[in-house]
Formats: sequence, structure tokens, C-alpha cells
Amino acid sequence: MNGNSRKSPQEIADILRERIRAGELRVGERLPTQAELAEEFGVERGVVRQALRILADDGLLSNVSKGSPPRIAEPAPASDEPQPAVVGLAPRLTEAFSAPHVRVDVVSHTSETLMVAVGEPVRLIHEGRLRPESIEFRVLLPSRTINLAFPVPVDEGTGDGDPVHERWLRMRNAQAQVLRHNLQTVHHTHGIDVRVTFRALPFTPPVKLYLLNGQEALMGYYLLARREEECDSRSLDVYDALGSQSLLFSFTRQAGRRDRAFVAESQKWFDALWETITTDLTLS
Repeated sequence: MNGNSRKSPQEIADILRERIRAGELRVGERLPTQAELAEEFGVERGVVRQALRILADDGLLSNVSKGSPPRIAEPAPASDEPQPAVVGLAPRLTEAFSAPHVRVDVVSHTSETLMVAVGEPVRLIHEGRLRPESIEFRVLLPSRTINLAFPVPVDEGTGDGDPVHERWLRMRNAQAQVLRHNLQTVHHTHGIDVRVTFRALPFTPPVKLYLLNGQEALMGYYLLARREEECDSRSLDVYDALGSQSLLFSFTRQAGRRDRAFVAESQKWFDALWETITTDLTLS
């Protein structure tokens, strides 16, 4: 056995999970035997059994028994019911963070939902339950200089400035700064390579889009509503969207042909847009 760097059951499960995600271990194939896995990872068989139990609990293995190695399970069908953004994004981000190299690409109106959802995988990193080697976030948010489609005041009025736009800008900057700070803490505390880049969209996105490791796309539509917002001790009557209440629809490469095509085209579109936009976002 190679005992130089013994791995935990969670680390072994994460490595095998990534092999399944990458297609190195295909649906229906048997895993190597526990003895072979123990030899590969330099651990006792009991550690391997715990790792396999983690994968089985996640629904990634079938035919789990003592008699023969388990098989890679068919992916569970996605729920027909989309989830509210905060509820749906956090577990998907956590799953994405189990990969050795994490890449999250985002198009959004603000980073509020992302800021909240990323707290769960960051917490698991601090607890030692997740340990990616690198994390890269590329986030596209509307530029401060454009005329936003929303939020906008119900009554344009004739006063100086635009308090609705100024309020949105303060929120956008504060949320993005917290997101970047929370991700960079895992670099300072765990030595993980972290890169977080914001660029300025020249338009208001009608949807929010999250691309996770190029394997899954989560998309939600912004729905506008009229409501009152407090700003600087006064009430503003605005048309706006609550992004955290948007329903997220999931598309994965492991699903049918249409899902695979949507993920691939969404990633291609994002990459092209990212290369076209060269202006970094100003967060002050």
C-alpha cells in the first residue's frame, strides 16, 4: 500500500464521483473490487467501504452487496418541479464543489442568490468535508452605466438623480464583495487556488444562468412585480424582480439529448460573451 498520504472516505468518494461525472466509470459498469481500491488509495478496506456507502447514499451506485463490486447507477431523473433559486442552487453548488477543479459561470442581475447559496460549500470546505484543488467563478452582472430594464421607478418623477438605480448599485456591489470575500477565505485558510472575476454586462439579463463545471445549467426567469422598497428613510414605488424567488430549471449532460444540447450551447454562449466583454466590474 501507498501509505504516504492516506485519504479519508469522503476524499475517496469525491474522486470516484468525479470519475463517474467525467465518464471514466460508465453507467452499468462495475467498480473495481474493494481490495483493488484499497491498494490504489493506500487505505484499509473499511475506509473503502465507507466511501462506497457515501456514493450509495448519493444514489450513484446500484447492486451494493457484499458479494460483488457495485455497479454505477443510472442517474436519477430530475424532479419535474423546479425549485426556488436559493433552495435549488445551494445543493447543486455543493455537488459541483466535490470536483477537484470547480468552475462556476454566472449571468445574473445581482449576486444575492449566489452569495447566499455559496455559503454551504464554503462551510463544508472549512469543516474539511470538501477539498477542491481550485475554484474559479466568472460572473457577469449589469454595468453601472446602462439604463436598467429593472428595477425602475413606477413614476419617473423630476427629482435629481435616480435613487432606484443607486440603491440597486449599492446592493450589487455589496453582494459581489461578500461573495468574493467568502470564496477567497478558503484560499487564505486552506491554500486552495481561488479566482473570482466580475465583468460588466452591457444589458439587463432577462434570466439568471448558472453553469456548473460545464456539466449542469440552472436557469431561472425573472418575473417583474410592483412593490415598495425602503431607501434612505423613504419609500420607493418600483417595478422589480425578486431573483431569490425565481424558479430554477436544471439541465444536465447526464440527462437526455435536449438537456445535453442546452448545457453545451449555454456554455458556448457564455464563453463567447465572456471573451467579448473585456470590462471588469467596478465594485466601489
